[in-house]
Parts: sequence; structure tokens; C-alpha cells
Amino acid sequence: MHLIKPSWLSHSGEQKDFEVYSCHISPDGKRLATAGGDGHVRVWSTESIYNANDSSYTKPRQLCHMSHHLGTIHSVRFSPNNRYLASGADDKIICIYQLDSSPASHTASFGTNEPPPVENWKTHKRLVGHENDVQDLAWAHDNSILVSVGLDSKVVVWSGHSFEKLKVLSVHQSHVKGITFDPANKYFATASDDRTIKIFRFTSPPPNATQHDMINNFVLETTISSPFKSSPLTTYFRRCSWSPDGNHIAAANAVNGPVSSVAIIERVSWDSEINLIGHEGPTEVCMFSPRLFYTKNPAESPPANGSSGLVTVIASAGQDKTLSIWNTNTSRPLVIVQDVASKSISDLAWTPDGQTLFASSLDGGIVAVKFETGELGWVAKSEENDKALQKYGGPRKGMGLAEDVHGLHLENVSKEGELRGAESRMGALMGDFQPSKKPDVAATNGTKPTVKNGETNGDTEHNKTPAPPVEESADKTAERIAELKNRVTITKDGKKRVAPLLVSSSGTGQSSLPQSQLVGASSAKPAPNDTPQTILDLSKPFDGLPRGGIATLLFGNKRKLAAVEGDEEDDHTDKRTAAGPIPILVNGAGGLEPAPLSAPAHGVVPTPEFLRPAVVSPATAVSQVRLAVPKVRSHILRPLRKGVLQEESTLEEAAKTPENIILEAKNPAVARDPSHIMASKRGTLLWQDYLPRAIILVTGNKNFWAAACEDGSVHTWTPAGRRLMNAIILESQPVILESRDNWLLCITSVGLCHVFNLKTMSAAHPPVSMAPILDIAMTSLSNHGSTVGPGVTSAHLNSIGAVVVTLSNGDGFYYSASMCIWQRLSESWWAVGSQYWNSNDSSVSALQTTAVGPVTASTSGKNAEVAETNVSAGIIPFLERHTTTEFLLKGRAYTLQRLVKVLLAKDGYEGFESTVSIAHLENRIAGALALGSKEEFRLYLFMYTKRIGAEGLKTKVEELLNSLLGGVLQDGKADEGKGWFSRQDVLCGWDRKDLLKGVVLILGKFRDLQRLTVQYARILDMTSGDEESANGNDGMDLEE
Repeated sequence: MHLIKPSWLSHSGEQKDFEVYSCHISPDGKRLATAGGDGHVRVWSTESIYNANDSSYTKPRQLCHMSHHLGTIHSVRFSPNNRYLASGADDKIICIYQLDSSPASHTASFGTNEPPPVENWKTHKRLVGHENDVQDLAWAHDNSILVSVGLDSKVVVWSGHSFEKLKVLSVHQSHVKGITFDPANKYFATASDDRTIKIFRFTSPPPNATQHDMINNFVLETTISSPFKSSPLTTYFRRCSWSPDGNHIAAANAVNGPVSSVAIIERVSWDSEINLIGHEGPTEVCMFSPRLFYTKNPAESPPANGSSGLVTVIASAGQDKTLSIWNTNTSRPLVIVQDVASKSISDLAWTPDGQTLFASSLDGGIVAVKFETGELGWVAKSEENDKALQKYGGPRKGMGLAEDVHGLHLENVSKEGELRGAESRMGALMGDFQPSKKPDVAATNGTKPTVKNGETNGDTEHNKTPAPPVEESADKTAERIAELKNRVTITKDGKKRVAPLLVSSSGTGQSSLPQSQLVGASSAKPAPNDTPQTILDLSKPFDGLPRGGIATLLFGNKRKLAAVEGDEEDDHTDKRTAAGPIPILVNGAGGLEPAPLSAPAHGVVPTPEFLRPAVVSPATAVSQVRLAVPKVRSHILRPLRKGVLQEESTLEEAAKTPENIILEAKNPAVARDPSHIMASKRGTLLWQDYLPRAIILVTGNKNFWAAACEDGSVHTWTPAGRRLMNAIILESQPVILESRDNWLLCITSVGLCHVFNLKTMSAAHPPVSMAPILDIAMTSLSNHGSTVGPGVTSAHLNSIGAVVVTLSNGDGFYYSASMCIWQRLSESWWAVGSQYWNSNDSSVSALQTTAVGPVTASTSGKNAEVAETNVSAGIIPFLERHTTTEFLLKGRAYTLQRLVKVLLAKDGYEGFESTVSIAHLENRIAGALALGSKEEFRLYLFMYTKRIGAEGLKTKVEELLNSLLGGVLQDGKADEGKGWFSRQDVLCGWDRKDLLKGVVLILGKFRDLQRLTVQYARILDMTSGDEESANGNDGMDLEE
């Protein structure tokens, strides 16, 4: 055994060596990657480490170093295919590096002692998904996924091909500090400070998988807690490891009574009856050697028949600064190396041949322990690993083998939606909802062209199918019929029953019948065979989501995991559910479980009583835009809570809050009678009025009330009920009526948008048509009838009367009164092409995310400008969240992502994703500037600055700096433009000098841009001392 510790193998700084938190060896064994507290990832040549004592060795030692993180890097891992290198840090970002074939620049960075790079590692992706430090990373053994864990208690699964976020698992109750993968590629295990290890079962996703395809993947298999009940919470990591034969998991920071230990967890049973005891302090990391070993030289004494003679070797280390190496054949460690470091050992890494171990420690040192042949044992061939994994289905790529009955049952439940497509025609026709005793009442929504109305599938005289090209023998036919007769199904109460045999399928078999899709029970409505995601029954009110919510809409509703109480097997009457999605699965203690039955929150919600459809204006018949007019309801009730109008509710619900002012509109059953509108508080009538026409919409706030009638008139009242102005007469009935401060928004059925200021008795702009944003050019009227275009899902106002509209296709728009045009702020294109599309990003959600921004108080003087810049806070995050939601509902995400992935594989599209990501940030900045959203403008500007700096886009960097500099050097008297072209010293509510200082500080970290940024730093008098104080004063906690 040789210990190699070169003095140059460290993350050295000007005054001290930084801590080394992670190390890893590439699959070819030629590179060592280390990560440290200096924010650098360094790639070393292992050959130079082995030849550290050879003075004649002149080859490069450090191959490359990357500094794309803003903080301490906690984990670094090579992908098993040796194509990528991943690093995770406390800046919440995961960087994916890729070795570029182009030669690296052989000049050292100016102002540093770093040697010139030998290899050219470029940043391939930056993954944003964690809300706190990233602690550990691991790749699946087939490179299909990358899993990251962090201090936000989340486990995030990324695609190993597109690096799209596939799933977020929030099952741990505390920091997650370790992750390891099963070499058979069926499980991965995570270790957390909640003193548990959780085992997740997964199926390797395909390269084109999306987040919506992974709903039933990554299922929690079990939770292991017994070895960790009193484990200390002082360790920085809990790095666990899976044995190369797939039999065991080694878990760090376990305890056996009062003694620290390493727990060995057995596969399948998940019991921990073996403990490695010997460490005097808590263990932080344990790592199995990737190879199996023979205890005796196989060349001299071959293993006896029936026994392989193979053992696994494991290394463990931690806070006691001791490195221990064990194998499964002895109860004591093979090697103990004490005081190998002066501080805790943070990570271990084996070379692929299993003969050399690297250890990194918090004292900044990296040690290589090289073993001679036979010291650990004799290394077995890699084929022995495959043989050991065969019983778990490891080498069978794309196919997993169930290990026990429970595992098979779990897989069947999670994949039930996929299995439907592979079932026979008989199963599809009978369906899981059919009663086994009454097969003759079954109905199907798919009918053949030869079957007439009124005929059943059992009418073999008419239900003819094309003859097969080759006639089957009688024996084969009898065999198949016997198989069909013995088909066992499991009913919803868990009983096994033999499925009844359909008469028509007994003679023709499965393949001769066309496939169809099932609808709800007892429905006989035909459906096309192009497999739509859902069938809507328009004969009754539809809430937008079927029972089960988005998951059911995307994957069908054949499964009935949560049966309605009292539902008999032969009773399939439709049961009306409460409005809103109903979960079919919930996260329980043991993972995903069927959702328990629960009564509606407020009892049975009554369906609004519709008196009649509203009288449609004749103008709608000749209009390009036709929006649906609300029906005339008998009762409309909306409470006003603290000056904010709430959604429609019942009187009992609204009266629960005594401070609520309840606005009610009552329409008579007889059309000639007047309608009644009134406002009350605590049961006391505040005011009331009568209108000659039926009321279809109401709105209001603390400044005024408004109601729209079916004749196209809009009436307004003061808070006390005094008529504010004469009735506003519109060209057709209003379909959307919204209010904010003193602004009133009316959108009519012909698509005209009116905005009135009731305080100044003026209009913000002339009536605006919504035809441009409703894709009129693509969905215009034709000779054969109108084509369905996108619909308006919401319309809002901000505090300056700007209109923000969202559509059913996911797009979000803003009307610019100064330019008299609509501007698109959000669309699905960014969702599939941009790396920054993340509606749940903490930096964005930390802002005020109401749809219309905060209500600003009346201000005057200097504070008026500051107040005005905050009116649109949260609009852009709201629009992007809406785009994501509509994307899911419409099922367009998978199609567009496939198109994008096909593009990425073509020549000429190498920088496609990077270009779209930068364009997305530019779109965000332009939208925030147009809306006057102060906080978001600064956030997106700094995100954009980081990205163009990392990409080295000198032209865009110089133009950005010049645009910000315009108001710093020019005097603000002559204002020749607005926004970027303004000469004022304020841009979107921020002092230009402060913005320029922040941009220069960010760009100053990129050495290839320092020639540009230094010039602007001199203009701002940013000396070294000033820069530090500026950085401290601004407190720029920037997230990307």
C-alpha cells in the first residue's frame, strides 16, 4: 500500500488552502475532479499523481479548472458514459460541463497563478431547481437520469439527456445529504438529517421523456430509520454507497447503541443487521469499490463449485480523520489509516480498477491510497459484476425484473395506464367498470362502420370483421379461446374474478377488432380512434377538470382507486362531484397511496340556477370575434373583503367573515320584472337599487360598485350606493367586468376592451379589439363555419389601468397604451426552449405574485415615482405560471419538446437552447420595463448579465453597459427617449448608477470581459475598497 499526497494537489489560495468537499474519478480512470470552498472545480491528471515522486515527469498536472459557481461546491460527479461532469454548490445551481473537442486556450488567466488549461471543459447546462444548497449528486448507471439532493429537503430528478427537470420528491423532513444508485438501475437511496434513508423505485425514462410522463415513476419503496434513531446531526454529509453486486447499501452516520458505525442494509428485506464498528466519531462518507474481489488468487486456487468466493470492499471515513477499509469476509477492517488528515474527510472515490482510493478532506488535502495486487484481494473481471446483477435484471437494459410479489404489484398499479394499450380488445370492451354478473349490458364508445344503431357487439350476424389472411388451425383457436376464458381480473375491492368472454371475440380473436377508447360508465357515445386525452360530455356543466384533476386528464380515468362510498358494483350512476380537482393519489408515509374519501368541504355545493341564456346582441353575428355571453343567473353574490373583491360564493360562506361587504344581484324568473341589486354588512342592508334589465356581471372595490346588464349597459355606484354616473352603453354585452382602484375594465362579446377611469371620468384609450391576440389570422371565418380559436381565461388591470390578458393556449398579453398595440409577455415557446423557465423559482416567487400587483397608496411628490414603479410586481411570474398550467391541460408540451429535441440533433442548431434562453431573459426584461415592474426588472437584468457574461457575448455586454451608462454621464434635462434610450438617471424606478454598478460587479468575475468592465468601473470610481463596500451595501443575493 502506498500513500501519495502531493503538495500541489490542493485548492490553494493566497493565504490558505481551501476545503475540498468532493472528489471523483472519471470512468476511464484518467481524470480526478475535485471541488472546494474556493468555488472551483479542478480536473487533475491521475497519471501525474501516480508519478508525483518522479522528477523527470513533465506532463501537465492540472488539466482544467472551472469557476462557474458563486459559492462553495459540495459535490462533483462524472457521468458513467464519461461525457459530462456535474457539480452542485451552495448557490443552488447545478452545472453540467462537457469536454469540448476544440483545443483550450494555452494562456493562463491574467492576474492568477493558475496553470494554463490543457482540456477545454465548457458549461453545457445550468440547472435551477433547488431552493437551498445542493449537497450531493449521483448519476444513474445507464446515464438516463441525474439526481440531486440538498438542504431544501428536496430530491430533484433531472433527465440525463435533455437535463429537463422530471420530478421533485419532497418526502424528507430535513436536509438531504446523500444519494446513491443501485447498479441494477432499479432503485436509488437518499440519506437525510431526518434520520432516515428512503429507497425509491424507478424505471429509466427514455431520452424524450418529460415531466408529465413521470407521474407514476420514482415511487417511494420503503423508509429505513432503525440504524439512525440517535445519529448525530453534526455531519456535513451522509454519503451512502451501493455495493457493486447490488446486495447491500452502506449508510454513513449510523449508530449502534452509543457507538458510531456504518450500517449495512440488505436489499429486498431492507434490514440492517450488520454494522461496521470502529470509528471513534460520526462517519461522513462510505464508498464501495466498483469491482468484486477474490479472497484467494483464482489462478492458484480456483473457487470451489457452488461458491464464487467473491467479496466486496468498502472504505469509510468521517470526523475522526481515520480511513477504514473492510471487506465482507472479515469482521475487522483490512486497513486502518489514522490521522490521514487534520480535519474531517469529506469524500472518497475509487478508480475503476478498484485498486486505488482517493480521499478529500476539509483541511484542503487530497490523498491517494494505492494498493498492491492481493492486499485487498484479487480483482475479478467486470463480467462477474454483470453475473451478480443478473438476478436483479441489471444487464437487461430497458427491462426490469420484479424481485417479489409486492414489487410486481406496485409496478402494475403505477403502470396501469400504459398497460391499457396492450390489453386485448375484449378487456377494452368489457372495461374494469363492468359488472361481472351482467356482461350483456356493457356498452362501448367505439363502433364499427358495419354495426348499425341498436345492434350490440354480441350480434355476430351483423358484426362482421375482415377475414384474416391466414386461417388458423382449430387447435390454435381452441387454445386462444381457453386463454380468454381463463383471463383473471382484480375488481376494485381486491377480489379476483374470471372476466366474462365476449361472444364476438371468441371466434375472431383480439387482433381483428379495432381499438377504441373508453368513456365513463353507461355511455354509448362513439369516439374517434385518434386517442384523445379525454371526452367531454357537453350535456351537463363541465368544470374544466375531470375527477382526479390534471393527472386524470392526461392519463385517463379508467382506474378507480378511490371508490365512492356506497357505490355498489352494479350501480354506475354518475355522481356529481364538488367543483375543483379531486386527488386520486396522495403522498402518505409509505409513498403514494390511494386518496381517502372525504366529504365536500361545505357540503353539497348547489349548482347555480340558470334562468335563461342572455339575449345575444346582433353585432355578434357580423363580428370577427365572438366571446360567450354569461347566462342570466337567478342569484349572484360576491363578498368584498378588506377592499378586495372575492370570487362568487354562498351567503353562508361569505357571512363567516363579519367585515365582509356582500354585494348581491337577484334576477327575477319573469323577464319583464326588474332585477334587484343590494349591498349588506353583518346582515344590515347598506343600500339597494333596481334595474330594468337582468344583471349578468358585478364587480367592485372600496371606491365604487359596478354591474353589467344583458342589454349592454353598465351601471356604477359609490360605496354608499349613490349613482356615480349615467349608464354606460356598450356595443354588446360585457363578458368580463373587472375593477381596480378607480379603473373599470369591460370586455364585450365582440372582443372590444374598454378601460374607464371613474375618478377622472375619462378612458385610458379608445376601445381596443382583442382580435390580434385571438389568432384571428389563423382562425378566421370560413365558408364552412367558424374555426375554434383560443379563449380568454382571465383579464386584469394594474394600478395604472394597463390591461393584462391570459388565453386558453397559455399566452399572456399586455396592452401598451403608448404604442397602441398588444405585447406578448409569456408563451409556450419559452417553456420548451428556455433553460430559465421555472415558475416555482424562489427568486421569482419571493416577489408579490398577485395577478395585478399590489395596490399602491396615493402618493405625491418624490414618492409618487417610486410607488408607480411597483404597480406591476408579480405579473410576469403569474403569466408564466398560467402558461405552464395551460400547457399541461392542453397536452402540447410533449409535442413541442419533441420538436425542440429533434432540432437540437440537427446541424446548425448547436447553440439553439442557449440562444432561446438568452432571448427569454431579454423578453422578461422588456416586459418588466414596459410594465414598470421594479423588483423583477432588477432581478431579470442581473440574471441576464450573468448569462451573457458566462457565454462571453462581448457585443451584448458592451451594448448593455452603454445603455445603462446613458443616464449616468448625460444630463437629464433633454429627454429624447424612454426606457433604455432615456437620458434620465432613473430606469424603471432604479438609479442607473446603482444598476450599472451591480452589472459591473457581476461581469467583473469573467476575466475575458474585464477589459470592458474595468473601463466602466473607473467611471463609477469603483476601486478595490469601494467595490467591496458596494457589494456589501447592496446585498445582491442574486439567483439564476
